[in-house]
Amino acid sequence: MSENVTKPDPQQEDNGQTTHFGYQEVPVDEKVKKVRTVFRSVAGKYDLMNDLMSFGAHRLWKKFTIEMCGIRRGQCVLDLAGGTGDLAAKLAGLTGDEGTVVLADINDAMLQAGRARLIDKGIVGNVEYAQVNAECLPFDDNTFDCVTIAFGLRNVTDKAKALESIKRVLKPGGKLLVLEFSKVVLPVLSTLYEKYSFKLIPKIGKWVTGDEASYQYLVESIRMHPDQDTLLAMMEDAGFESCEYFNMSGGAVALHKGYKF
Repeated sequence: MSENVTKPDPQQEDNGQTTHFGYQEVPVDEKVKKVRTVFRSVAGKYDLMNDLMSFGAHRLWKKFTIEMCGIRRGQCVLDLAGGTGDLAAKLAGLTGDEGTVVLADINDAMLQAGRARLIDKGIVGNVEYAQVNAECLPFDDNTFDCVTIAFGLRNVTDKAKALESIKRVLKPGGKLLVLEFSKVVLPVLSTLYEKYSFKLIPKIGKWVTGDEASYQYLVESIRMHPDQDTLLAMMEDAGFESCEYFNMSGGAVALHKGYKF
């Protein structure tokens, strides 16, 4: 699909019956199934594709996220949409044996890949695993000192509902960190980024995984995700305070931070 294809307005609210799946409009109850299929398809080559698509920059984005967490030993952290466990592995080292990291994902294939990866690294004892939907988290109120979600919020059907659910399970004083693709703020870089995203990323997906369609969806889902200021407003509407964001790579990626007081 060309970058010139007319696409829906990413700021437009879902109508309650359909929602965005990339540039498609699909019934709300079908989106979770479609997203699950995508991530089952890409789970085996997920880490390799992250390195190829971002030229390794995703490691720096995640490193900055970890630095902003401010996690201390003995604390409890929820890593939502934790995928293959990049953040969870680092968080487990910060919480120590006295703390707990819950690696959570809605997709069973991604969760299994993450669990296998952490076990292979010898990261056991203070990590738990949970298959969850971010919109209705099955944890008690005021459970976690910090919640992270990296490159997962854009795949959630009802983002506002997910933000409210996250706030509920955070402890007073707890912090939410959302690492996600966002809107490039440099005009020259924006044009190059559009061409790279739509022309090359799906082709790389086809060459490496044999699945062009899943990476076409991933590119489209990035464009449909709220921009920096819109997501900031959504966090504030959900009740988060002292919200701010940090652009990285010219705004191609942004880290949003907010607190529950």
